[in-house]
Amino acid sequence: MYLKKVIGPRAVTLPDGTILSRADLPPSNTRRWVASRKALLVKAVASGLIPLKDVLETYDLSEEEFGAWADAVTRHGEVALKVTALQKYRQLKVD
Repeated sequence: MYLKKVIGPRAVTLPDGTILSRADLPPSNTRRWVASRKALLVKAVASGLIPLKDVLETYDLSEEEFGAWADAVTRHGEVALKVTALQKYRQLKVD
């Protein structure tokens, strides 16, 4: 069996005790981003499993898009990443 050499850990233990590994990450050709996949990437970056730069390149995401996901998780939890909850958790913009 061949293991691809990667920089950084292959697995990390999250604060809740679960183990997150690189094998748990979504495939690089993912185009449909459900809340659970978004949250998984946010957890992976926050825990140091994978650098933000690698996530942006691998999944063809912008810094703004990923930042919005991370901000939503920080402020409201994983439920804020659901498309049906966007209006509920979106910040009101005042001119």
